[in-house]
Amino acid sequence: MSHKRKRITLVAIIGLVLVAVGLTWFQLNRSTKTSATQLPLTETQIKKNLASKKVTTRANQQKSATATYQKATTNRRYTLANPYIKVNPYGTSPLTALVIFRTSQAAKVSYTVVGKSAKTSITNTVNGGYQTTHQVPIVGLYANTTNTVRLTVTLKSGEVIKKTIQLKTGALPKYVKSATVTVSKSDKTKMSIGNNKLTIIDRTTKEPFAIDADGNVRWYSTNYSQHTIEQWTGGHIMMLTKKKQSSDVYNDLIETDYLGRVYREYTFSGSTSSTDGGTETTVIHHDLIELPNHNSLATVSDGSKYKEDTMVEISHKTGKIVKVIDLKKLLPKSMWSAFKAGSDGKIDWFHQNSIEYDKTDNSILISGRNQDMIMKIDYATKKIKWIYSGKKKASWPKAYRKLILTPTSGTTITGGQHGLTLLADLTRNASSENIMLYDNNTAVSNGDKSTSGKYSQAVKYHIDTTKMTITQTWAYGKSLGKTNFTNIIGYAEEESNGNVLIDFGMKKNGQESNVIEVDKNGNQVFNATIKNASAKAYAYRAYRVAFYNNNYQFDANKD
Repeated sequence: MSHKRKRITLVAIIGLVLVAVGLTWFQLNRSTKTSATQLPLTETQIKKNLASKKVTTRANQQKSATATYQKATTNRRYTLANPYIKVNPYGTSPLTALVIFRTSQAAKVSYTVVGKSAKTSITNTVNGGYQTTHQVPIVGLYANTTNTVRLTVTLKSGEVIKKTIQLKTGALPKYVKSATVTVSKSDKTKMSIGNNKLTIIDRTTKEPFAIDADGNVRWYSTNYSQHTIEQWTGGHIMMLTKKKQSSDVYNDLIETDYLGRVYREYTFSGSTSSTDGGTETTVIHHDLIELPNHNSLATVSDGSKYKEDTMVEISHKTGKIVKVIDLKKLLPKSMWSAFKAGSDGKIDWFHQNSIEYDKTDNSILISGRNQDMIMKIDYATKKIKWIYSGKKKASWPKAYRKLILTPTSGTTITGGQHGLTLLADLTRNASSENIMLYDNNTAVSNGDKSTSGKYSQAVKYHIDTTKMTITQTWAYGKSLGKTNFTNIIGYAEEESNGNVLIDFGMKKNGQESNVIEVDKNGNQVFNATIKNASAKAYAYRAYRVAFYNNNYQFDANKD
């Protein structure tokens, strides 16, 4: 072969190689671009966008404090007459204390933080039975006060020894103090407060706090939180917080206790795949629950141009996402594909604001504000069990119509609702379900326009899954009219004595939040107003919680 022909052949080969490489690059680039913008996103892409992981940042910072308390448990000079005392033991819960001492005989310990008025004392028994080493977690102190705390030590012999200690606390921080609480009604004999219950004000931002029946703050955390303070295993709480107060986003999830000790911690990168150019954003937004396997199930945004329409299950062991439920894959495309973007450029077509787990059939109940809709989903299969919405049954695609609940006469259509919870069903009938929610009564997409904006209310419903009907069985709030109408946020919680605690979260366009407890007949037994507009830290939810419950035990020597 001549040199000239060899050169021509070589050039041709090189050309073919370059064409092949170019085509391969084009296909790869096209594939990558398509996968980044294809909707709904794949589970792999969602996991990558959220990038959750377990960390030990706060636990490491607390090691020295815990080591100090561990040493105190072995120091014999700390007796009931001379106990070790530390107010605010972990630096984030100023109205708590840790008291450590030893007794020569096995004993059990209880304490009372003396209240300023009748039925405001907080009394707890330290869990763990008879012991000789005592670690007493004190909760429910008053701010800027020298608190009187009475310790009662009961020996196995029956002998009772008492000791009174004084615990001095500092003033409330700016954003707790500015949330002025005014109690206009407080019937302590009818309230569900027991010996140790407080009302947690779970705020939209800033420091969460808890008040007693007089409206006095008896607990707060210096960790800023957003929307999420949930009761967890072992008497712990799970909080969505920030790395530091100056951070723009809330992407740290901590399992902690009322003393501020952190047991587990998870973090999210929250990087979006396309629309925000990778800017970090808050991942978890409205609700979080603990599943029977102790994993977390959270409402999240998936990292696409759509937001607040996805749920992820997060492993409590690794912090990794192990399951994804994208509502765009469950509901008709017509509901989300044509929905208009908001001022932030995101499409908030569903706006999920609640999750509830039903252990009787391994299902979840969820609420979507922007569709004026609640629904139940089989958690294992992700198949819809029922839907309740003002959207007419005939307007649904045929495949969905059998899932739509029919309201019986007198049953209200929800509008922009929040806080869907499952109630006990005493009939033990598999086809019978009882639920409660906070109905904002604002018609967003499918609500009742004839009543929209006139009132907000807590509502109980009975669902018959055989007949596929839903019946309103109780409601409170309509009589309060526009005065207590709240366009956004709110919550309703049934108490152990049958009362209902209702949070009218953003009353008077956000000038105040109003927490009301009513009995079964709708009589008010508690009414507290929280003025907090200056901090834009509204009462997102209000919970009546024991400080602390029978599952909680503080032990510095255990993780």
